[in-house]
Amino acid sequence: METGAKVAHVETCTAATAALLKGQGADLLMVDYELDIKSLIEANEREHIFVTVVACGVNPDPRKAAFAINQGAKEFIPLPPDAELIAAVLAAVSDDARPLVTVDPSMQAVLKLADQVAASDASILITGESGVGKEVMARYLHEKSKRAQKPFISVNCAAIPDNLLESELFGHEKGAFTGAMARRIGKFEEADGGTLLLDEISEMDTRLQAKLLRALQERVIDRVGGARPVPVNIRVLATSNRNLVQAVKEGAFREDLLYRLNVINLALPPLRERPADILALSEHFAKKYSEANAIALKPISLEAKRRLQAHPWPGNVRELENAMHRAVLLSSGSEIDAEAIRLPDGQPLNPVAPIGSDYVGRISLAAESAARTFVGSTVAEVEQKLILDTLSHCFGNRTHAANILGISIRTLRNKLKEYGDAGVMVPAPQSGANAA
Repeated sequence: METGAKVAHVETCTAATAALLKGQGADLLMVDYELDIKSLIEANEREHIFVTVVACGVNPDPRKAAFAINQGAKEFIPLPPDAELIAAVLAAVSDDARPLVTVDPSMQAVLKLADQVAASDASILITGESGVGKEVMARYLHEKSKRAQKPFISVNCAAIPDNLLESELFGHEKGAFTGAMARRIGKFEEADGGTLLLDEISEMDTRLQAKLLRALQERVIDRVGGARPVPVNIRVLATSNRNLVQAVKEGAFREDLLYRLNVINLALPPLRERPADILALSEHFAKKYSEANAIALKPISLEAKRRLQAHPWPGNVRELENAMHRAVLLSSGSEIDAEAIRLPDGQPLNPVAPIGSDYVGRISLAAESAARTFVGSTVAEVEQKLILDTLSHCFGNRTHAANILGISIRTLRNKLKEYGDAGVMVPAPQSGANAA
């Protein structure tokens, strides 16, 4: 190709995996969307091969294209090929620059803390549910740091077997083990001067945790089979979707390593607790995938916005991104309507959305009713009743309740913990009703 890419061709998915196993590495796979893309990705991952897949097809069917995305393809390219479109798509899927899009107060508070600590060399532990944007936050910290012009290296500790992770992190010398035909530089040395992200650190074997602790404390690493330590100058960030304090109690994670990593904790709230971000991210992804597919950008309809905000998004930002990617491909009208936004199983989003004038009206009536019962109560009792009543009528949504009450989500959570510790029943989030 004119851009310098080298292309190899095989006939089947099985042959593709076999070629990759033989060392014919690839940065990207273009796969006919009539083939079993999901099985190909799963077969590759069983062999610890992680390569981006782009689906392609002649006379493209939007639903088949959306299904290919659902099966794990990162993008879709129609055939016969348009050189400029292919170049644009390949650039998009290979671009690691993923902006941190947020307007919601709960996420803005985390971002403010991130800005305060980004310039330091302190280790930072980024926690939150799967798909919430932990790696995006890590890249944001690197870009805001004094190491921004140096490498950002990411290692997924959950995706690499224990017996290979040590060599991946620290490198090895020639002859260190069977198959070590030459010296290999590990990720610690690759990241020298820059930032090393240890993604899903909780999945690291405890034996390897001890070696990692030494590297963090002494800023030196030992290659597998090496005779002397190698100094490194890096900043370490780590992510986890597990409770590491509980993992320490269970003996699955070293307490001293947790203290070393957790100098600062950035706890990212799930998307369901960031309602303002749902629309901001939806519009961002609609624009991104419209441009990548050379499709005119369409506005998101009002009903689609209502359903987007009402959905709990258990897969968080990652699930929302995939849904909007499919919606761009499936939308046939002048807007991205609610029917185009579908779940992985093909079902549309739940049409019941407890927002709008009726929802606001019920909240107002609830507040008025509550106010009439406050006479003769202490200030603390009034505060507790107001908070719990508001939370109940918000279907347990912490973010909405905090906005109505005019307090921060942190203050609300602290109050709810105080009530819970005192034995008071606290309304739980309700699924499928804009819950948080």
